[in-house]
This record gives sequence, C-alpha cells and structure tokens, in this order.
Amino acid sequence: MASWVFKLLPKNIRFLATSSENQRAEGCLRHHEAYEYFLPIQTRWQDNDQYGHVNNVVYHSYFDTIINHYLIRDIEIAHPKLQPSEMKEETSCYTLSFGNSPKKIWLKSYKRYCGLKTSLLTSPTVGFMVTNQCTFHTPVGFPQVPVAALAVEKVGHSSVHYRLALFPPKPTKELPSVDHHDLSDGFFFGHPKLGQFDALACTTGSSVHVFVNPATSKPTGLPEDFRRGLLRLMRPVSM
Repeated sequence: MASWVFKLLPKNIRFLATSSENQRAEGCLRHHEAYEYFLPIQTRWQDNDQYGHVNNVVYHSYFDTIINHYLIRDIEIAHPKLQPSEMKEETSCYTLSFGNSPKKIWLKSYKRYCGLKTSLLTSPTVGFMVTNQCTFHTPVGFPQVPVAALAVEKVGHSSVHYRLALFPPKPTKELPSVDHHDLSDGFFFGHPKLGQFDALACTTGSSVHVFVNPATSKPTGLPEDFRRGLLRLMRPVSM
C-alpha cells in the first residue's frame, strides 16, 4: 500500500493493518526456513521454575549461547587431495602415520564459523550486547532438548542484528538423537536432524551486538573475515 494512501486511512484501520502485518511477520519467524544455523540446547533441571517449565529469563541465555557459539567456533577440515599449489596462508601441512606409511594431510581453516577471539587482552574487537528481545509462544521444560536457531538480519559497520528462535522437539516418547558432534558444531539449514524438531518455534527473539575496541570501548569496524562469516547467516524471510 502506498504510504500516502495509508496515511489517509482512519487511525483504527491503520492500526489493524499494521497489526495484521506484524502478525504475519511474526508467524514467518516461527519456521525453520527463517534461520540458517541451529544448535541443540540441553536444558537443565535448574532452568525450570515453579510452574514446571523453563523460566523466561533462561531463554535469553539459550540465545546468547548460540550467538557466541557461532562467533567463537572455528574448525579445520582435512583435504588429503589438496596440492601445495592450492595452499593459502591459513593452510597447514601435517604428517600423519597410517601404520608404517606416513601421509601428508593438508588442513585448511574453512572459517565455517567466525573464529572470534574473546580475550580482552588479545582480541582486536569484542561484542557488547545492546538489545535483547523475546516473544514466548509455547513453553518447554527439562529434560527436553530443543534446538536454537540463528540468522543474521543486518551487518553494519560495527553492529550485527540477529534473528533467533527456539524449536521444541517433536512430541514423541524419545528425546531427539543428539550426539557430541551436534552439540559442539551445530548444523545448518537443510540438515536431516531438523526433522526431529517441531516446525513451529516455541520462542522467537532478536539481539543486537555492537563490536568495540577493547582498549577504548569505542565502536570499531568488523574485520573482513569476521564479516564474511556473519554474512553466511543472512537469510530472507518469506512473507
């Protein structure tokens, strides 16, 4: 609707139109397709409150966990067929022994995640959380294993806007089949393990990080490799 036409409508009609749009947007954010990265969360007995479900404030810690997991995590993947001419600065060569036959394995850091250094003494940038928001739809509780979901909505000069959700496990007698690899690395949209979780999020939310120079606490530009890791999580939302 054109903005000038919208302004001509009575206030109550404008309110209903805006409310309907917000509800549609919120509904879209409850689906797997709105997110790129997923991390199973093991609930704890202490997360439950006297009502028998996870207390509202704990959801913020779940979202903080998946954000920082993606920002800090970094991995190396073996490329035994890679040739020395294909190597770059971030690639290392290791000699491994398979029985009596040593073999060279080239390891390249994929930067599948962001690899952020978090020490105030050594990191060139640290993130300050300036905004947190949660919308609660349905409860979860211990010992359920929900999966947290993350996408990036906007990457600015020094700020990052995150889109977040928590999906409960499907209502079956068995808990989701989550192994150490899932808890340590998470997985990305399209992974078959997403099928173990409900199609609708029980909680949705958003957060904003501002990255600063730890020496001055002033906003600083995001390093290019870090920015690339964040851009991989950008995902449009279908209305």
